Amino acid sequence: MSEKRSREIIAYPGSTQGSVLRNLVMRIKLVLRLMADRRVSFVLKLLPIASLIYLFSPIDLAPGITLPIIGALDDAAIVGLGTYLFVELCPPEVVREHLKELTSNLDLNSSETEIVEGETIDRDHS
Repeated sequence: MSEKRSREIIAYPGSTQGSVLRNLVMRIKLVLRLMADRRVSFVLKLLPIASLIYLFSPIDLAPGITLPIIGALDDAAIVGLGTYLFVELCPPEVVREHLKELTSNLDLNSSETEIVEGETIDRDHS
């Protein structure tokens, strides 16, 4: 009988809100923090490094010269897969700790809003 190992899905707080760029920046910051963390295995840290080496390597699975769009997409897919696997294989408690620190300054559910008073002036530009 095989044991099924349940894995908790770690989502970024507010990942349904915000932009793709914000989530990309959050992912990059998380990967950099995990790379610097001593609790993460050195062998695991080779995943994002290897994907970056592939990105800048002259060896390519789908060369950009013959297949321009597919050539760029396969590079992005390899880097994305490398960073995704790296985060997923890191210890969940370490990932949660770094995510908490990264998102501590984001107040996504704040009921307080800052109101700045001002007035508009219409100018005739003729």
